[in-house]
Parts: sequence; C-alpha cells; structure tokens
Amino acid sequence: MTIFSRLIPVAVSAFSLQLGLASLFVPRAEDRFYDLSGAAGFLTTTLVSIYYPFVRSRLPFLGASNRALPLSHVRLAPRQLLLTAAIIIWTGRLGAFLAQRAFRAGGDSRFDEIKHNKLKFTCAWIAQATWVFVVGLPVYLSNSVPPSAHPPLRALDCVSLAVVAASFALEVTADRQKSAWRHARDSKKHNQNFITAGLWGWSRHPNYVGEVGIWTGMWGLAALSGALPWAAVLAATASPLGTYFLIRHVSGVPPLERAGEKKFGDDPKWKEYRRSVPVFFPWGVSIYFD
Repeated sequence: MTIFSRLIPVAVSAFSLQLGLASLFVPRAEDRFYDLSGAAGFLTTTLVSIYYPFVRSRLPFLGASNRALPLSHVRLAPRQLLLTAAIIIWTGRLGAFLAQRAFRAGGDSRFDEIKHNKLKFTCAWIAQATWVFVVGLPVYLSNSVPPSAHPPLRALDCVSLAVVAASFALEVTADRQKSAWRHARDSKKHNQNFITAGLWGWSRHPNYVGEVGIWTGMWGLAALSGALPWAAVLAATASPLGTYFLIRHVSGVPPLERAGEKKFGDDPKWKEYRRSVPVFFPWGVSIYFD
C-alpha cells in the first residue's frame, strides 16, 4: 500500500463527517455549529490516520487479516507525537474560540446570504471537508509512515516546532487582544470603531498570519525529516500554501477588508490605518500571491 493510498480512509472520514453533519444542519439553516464541526473533523481524521490499520485488522469488511493487531501495536515516533499533539491543541483551541463567538453572536455572518439555500450551504460543508483534508496533510502523511521510518529529531525539527509554537502564540494573542478590545468597547471604556493596538498595529490580520505560520511549521516538521518520499513532501505543501491562499485571497482577509471599507471608508483614521499598517505580513513583504 503506497503512502497516498493510506490517505483514502482519512479522506473518507473527513467528507463523511461533514456531509453527515450537513444533513442535520443544512435543512435547519443552522450555522452556529459550522466551525465546531470543522474542529471535530480535524480530530477524527487525525485519529483515523493513527488507528485505521488497527481497526482494519479487526473488521472483516475492511479486509481483516487472520491475525488482528493488538492495540499496543499502535505506536508513534516522537515526530508523529509532536505533530498529533500540535493539531489537537490547535484545533481544540480554535474550534472552541470560533464556536463560542458564533453562539454569542447568534450565528455566523459568513453564511447570512447562503444558509437558506440548501445547495450553496451544502457546498460550504463540502468545502470544509476539503479544508480539513488538505490542511491536515502534513500530519496525516506523517502518521501514514511507520514509526521506525522516522529518524530521530534534529535541529531542523526544533526550528520547525519553534515556528509552530511562535505562530500559535501569535494567533492566540491576537484573538485575545481583539476579544479584550471588544469587551472594553461594549463596556463603554472606549468608542473606537476598529482595533489598532497591540499586534493589530503591526498587521491588519495578525491572527491569520499566525495561522499561516502554524501550518508552515507543521509542514517543516513533517516534510523535512526525510521520512516522507518527495512526492508526499510536495503534496504536503498544499497545507501552508492552501492556507495562505484561502485566508489571503478568498474567505479570510478579502471579506473583512471589504466590510471595513464599507463601514469606515470615509473615516480618516481608517484611511491612515490602511496606509500605515500592512494588510498581512507585518514586515510588509509582498510575495507572489499578493
């Protein structure tokens, strides 16, 4: 079985879960559970990438062998443990944060125009399944390789892990700063229309910069070890590149920038903020996709 064929159960689990949840929530035009469902998708697909060989060995309709694998057979190399722990921590934190925000707001504004259209809303759930599968590729591919094929952790792995940790801290700090700013605004402690302090004075979307950094580091930890074949290394680049492209040019930055321009376009402070603070990378770097 090639490394890519081992991803089939992962893909099946990702799409099955989201379509199953869509069958519950699309008829009700319920969007509050969307991000929580995405978090559940990452958790289940990660578990499938680890435990599928054990499950397959015990279920006849999956081609069980004569000798079922014991649960003790399921072991992970240190690199796999780090990647698995990182994705669980990341998805648990982000899923809880986004779900709490959606429930507090009574819904998700991204779906106001489509959630009453069953076809379009279903497509959003399919898109989420695709996102779960593609973004998690570094973890799923790493878990598809036998633990014995993973070399010991090296300095480059430590660098990649540091990128993950620093980017996670950036994302969490940015989210907390904005939450504190909103709470202060709701408590009438200030009357600012938009946040410009803290990390938001370095980038107009620092939380998204952290998100891209997390998956860049995850790719490095999984792909630069030498455990994956080059085809898998290249396939795994879809995670950080896809995350960047989606956030920067599709569903992250563009709608927020349009909303800000619509609300504050005539405000001199907004114009100065847009002029002086980079839209994404705080150092003002422009790369091919910008």
